Amino acid sequence: MKRVTSGIKGLNDMLNGGFPEGHAVVVMGSFGTGKSTFALQFITAGLMQQEKENGIFISLEEDEESILRTAEAYGWNLKEFVEDGSLHIVKLDPADAKTSVKQINSELPQFIKESGAKRVVIDSVSLLNMMYDDMHDARTSLFSLIELIKSTGATLLMTAEVKAENPRSSRDGLVEYTVDGVVLLQYRIPDDMNKEVKLSIQVIKMRRVRHSRSVKPYEITDNGIVVHTSSEVF
Repeated sequence: MKRVTSGIKGLNDMLNGGFPEGHAVVVMGSFGTGKSTFALQFITAGLMQQEKENGIFISLEEDEESILRTAEAYGWNLKEFVEDGSLHIVKLDPADAKTSVKQINSELPQFIKESGAKRVVIDSVSLLNMMYDDMHDARTSLFSLIELIKSTGATLLMTAEVKAENPRSSRDGLVEYTVDGVVLLQYRIPDDMNKEVKLSIQVIKMRRVRHSRSVKPYEITDNGIVVHTSSEVF
């Protein structure tokens, strides 16, 4: 099975080469764990390939200018890719999520084909799901959205918030059951408040491929996320 690089040093080793091409993957974690950075790093990695992989970044939180500034802070000049049409940044209004989902369902597959996008990011899917009062409607809509994007052959990466009382489950408890892969980001506050918060990553599932299930430490550096596969979490 063909793989696409995650763009994150160490994580590709845990995945035995990267994400399976055409899969839908969710990165779950609470605030401050680097979910949006992960998503940006993933989309940037595709654009930096020798055979460039065009991308679409759909955001429900930040606008294009803010996303480009964040990327620049890590040393990723994404503006040039926006200008040459290999990257499209789309800002959706989370206050009108149902309309946004209908718009995505009707327009996104054709947009992916026309733009030649090989990678699609949705940051964050939790905001979309929160707008539904009925869980059945939310589940049906989410499943349809994922299948539509996968039908184009693009690799999909979504971010999702976790429950405060259960940091191993998404806020709505839906997305982890509708995707092919789940990557969990967590943090641990040390007893000694003078010490840094410890961050850890684990690949909970990745369909159709062998992968590490070990919990490994990672850090968010000036150049993005780095996973320390040779270290253990304490």
